[in-house]
Amino acid sequence: MSTEPAQSPAMHGGRLVARRLKAHGVSTLFTLSGGHLFSIYDGCRTEGIDLVDVRHESAAAFAAEGWAKVTRAPGVCALTAGPGVTNGMSALGSAQQNNSPILVLGGRAPAMRWGQGSLQEIDHVPFVRPLVKLAATVAATAEIPGLVDEAFATMLRPHTGPAFIDFPLDQVFMEAEEAEPAEPLPHPAPVPDQRMLERAIALVRDAERPVIMAGTNLYWGRGEEPLRALAEAGGIPVFLNGLARGCLSADHPLFFSRARSAGLKGADVALVLGVPMDFRLGFGQAFGPDCELIVMDVAEPEREPPRPVAAELYGDLAGTLRLLAGAVAGGVGTA
Repeated sequence: MSTEPAQSPAMHGGRLVARRLKAHGVSTLFTLSGGHLFSIYDGCRTEGIDLVDVRHESAAAFAAEGWAKVTRAPGVCALTAGPGVTNGMSALGSAQQNNSPILVLGGRAPAMRWGQGSLQEIDHVPFVRPLVKLAATVAATAEIPGLVDEAFATMLRPHTGPAFIDFPLDQVFMEAEEAEPAEPLPHPAPVPDQRMLERAIALVRDAERPVIMAGTNLYWGRGEEPLRALAEAGGIPVFLNGLARGCLSADHPLFFSRARSAGLKGADVALVLGVPMDFRLGFGQAFGPDCELIVMDVAEPEREPPRPVAAELYGDLAGTLRLLAGAVAGGVGTA
């Protein structure tokens, strides 16, 4: 009797793609039918992933971002080679600006005929690379599972955002064995430095006119409930922009919108949650010159704050808000 471990059955590259998508919880693929993608479609049908066929690649890519925004889980689309991929670039730009985790699967002319004028032969990676967190081309069928895993890990690592994988036609029609199960996806970073947390608690407790200004990463960080708890614990007015709109209901007594300019200018302490101090906040000048700023986000910012801040708390945004709310309410949140 053989003692060698049983080998996984070989399967075509399109099914390898679909099995990895399903392993990461994907249930729907948006696309416009193109011949470079037929193997991936076959794999999705076999694995039970729904195919939603649209009438323009731009719609497929924007639908993937819409899926991500609504579900807070990665949206996935497949765009056929050449103009199919380039038609989706506006949606990639939108996903980059919104920190939306979407995965674009690109069809690509066959590697074995590269440079010989195959149908819609364009090297997509240089086009999309400035818009995504990861842009890669499959070099061998056996690479597919690992590359899809890497794309999901990269998309979901804060700050979240889009990723792109190119699949040469020959590689998705050839066969390979499935790799080991996918690695666990990244979890939120630990709560921030205790010293900074204590500084933030003291500032909020001592504030006479505190405000909360929250934005897109509050939504991606699933911080709506601890935001409400903190606002109510401290009686703190809340202003929202970006995808954070709706994270505190419009009829909540602490939600304000029309008085934002006066509210931010008049604050002595402002909690800036998951929102960059970009043009929407006057590059930091939306707050008064004597206002103490507490900056909180899911990860360190891509750009340094444009003005000095009193405390910086980067990591598990929802968890940090819970600790802050507990402390402000007089609970045990600082333990």
